[in-house]
Amino acid sequence: MTRGAPPQEGPRRLALVIEYDGGRYGGSQFQKNAPSIQAELESALRQLTGEQIRVAFAGRTDAGVHATGQVAAFTTDSALDIDIFVSGLNAHLPQDIAVRMARIVHDRFNPRREAESRTYRYTIYNQPIRSPLWRSRAWRFPVPLDVARMQKAADVLAGTHDFAAFSRREGVSTVRTVSRCAVQRDGSLIIIEIKASAFLRQQVRRTIGVLAQIGSKQMTVADMRDLLKRAEPCTAEPVAPPQGLCLVRVSYPGLDLSLPDTL
Repeated sequence: MTRGAPPQEGPRRLALVIEYDGGRYGGSQFQKNAPSIQAELESALRQLTGEQIRVAFAGRTDAGVHATGQVAAFTTDSALDIDIFVSGLNAHLPQDIAVRMARIVHDRFNPRREAESRTYRYTIYNQPIRSPLWRSRAWRFPVPLDVARMQKAADVLAGTHDFAAFSRREGVSTVRTVSRCAVQRDGSLIIIEIKASAFLRQQVRRTIGVLAQIGSKQMTVADMRDLLKRAEPCTAEPVAPPQGLCLVRVSYPGLDLSLPDTL
């Protein structure tokens, strides 16, 4: 079904691209004692369709982490047009969450398992004086950072490695494949993008913490290699704060969910 086509009868599975400011949420998934993106989205779906709908996400984001390209999927009996799902959900969602796009997908579409890659972006505000405008979107690192040095360390991460040092022990394989890790400076900002098939819990934030230590010459590129080689859980430190992290893109084979104006 395409946009503007007649409504389809029977159950449909939809994929949504969601943007959110994670500042006031305990994370993307349900939390016992904190608000979550999932709870808000399911509440909006209930108000729009009258159905009790459970959504699945492409990836878990922790408390305080943002997204411009999170993907959620659900099945509905509603015959509402695809455009109405976008506008209707946005009418019921709080101002810090927005549905950017909706697509019809196959009945068994799993946004987590079918994703071929995920891209995270981390922003560092590299100035000695704080910026009120960037405080909820970036990690202020007051010491000057050497971007070229950081990129050399980032290059070490490319390929398939055991990233145990960059995650807590959780009883799962810690082998992951990173296809790209790029570090760029834009004025006072340092932007780091990491693309991989999948990530471990805290992998990106621990990676950023180490890159910042290397950029400030408190660690070396050789230290990054050693962390990968030893693969001892939780040894990559510090853990960068959550507000600088944003899930910007989840990619799927044969399904275009890209946004032309993604931040």
